[in-house]
Amino acid sequence: MSVIITVSNQKGGVGKTTTSGALCAGLANKGAKVLGVDLDPQGNLGFCMGLEGGSGATVLDALRGKVRVQQAIRRMPKYDILPSDISLSTSGLERLEPGKRERALREMLRPVMDYYDYIVIDTPPALNLLTINAYAVSDFLIIPMASDILSLVGLSQLRETIDSVRQELNSQLRVLGILINKFDRRTTLARDVVEMANQLAQQIGTRVFRTKIRNGVAIAEAPAHGEDIYSYNIRSGAVRDYAAFIEEIAEEIHLSEVTSFGEENK
Repeated sequence: MSVIITVSNQKGGVGKTTTSGALCAGLANKGAKVLGVDLDPQGNLGFCMGLEGGSGATVLDALRGKVRVQQAIRRMPKYDILPSDISLSTSGLERLEPGKRERALREMLRPVMDYYDYIVIDTPPALNLLTINAYAVSDFLIIPMASDILSLVGLSQLRETIDSVRQELNSQLRVLGILINKFDRRTTLARDVVEMANQLAQQIGTRVFRTKIRNGVAIAEAPAHGEDIYSYNIRSGAVRDYAAFIEEIAEEIHLSEVTSFGEENK
């Protein structure tokens, strides 16, 4: 069964989609079969992963049962992508009966869970029904945040949502950690944010990742060139940070023996 990782934060501009794309490419570089699932109506994950625009089926078509999930997946050289577009902003999931509306994504992905080693889900910057669906199907949750005070606001609400999902939908959901993006260790603010993030991590029952992601021009440039960040410029400090983050993630998942855990959870 696939290991399913959701990248989520209800605040925008924290590096959520970049982190999702970096996870997909980084895990694929380690030889894994990876599927990226874009649950954000902005559809930026596909762009970050080098997907060219088109009029093919999207994740919404698969969620609504208009096509099989395999028909909506776009094949890429390194990994696959299940794209979205603005139509996802009116998913219609709320019209399903309670219990089914929160598990629609799980049922949609079930036919491909045996094919991929990892499924990485990029969520919208909101704690809405799409986000709940992602939490309900996931083994792990990664919370990216920027090195500013505003990024700390709302994490308490996120904790309440996680607790609710654990109680009602997915008791095995684990917060793998908080990832600090746009980090400048030279500033007092950045160090203060890390300290406060550590305190919040304890409240959520997780930790702040050892790896911190610096600012880097290559991170912003790579999508415009249709390349993942590692292919575009592995010498960039920020890209090297993401490479170190992938190693930290791989180590953590291995220590968690997630394969058997994932089989029990599906």
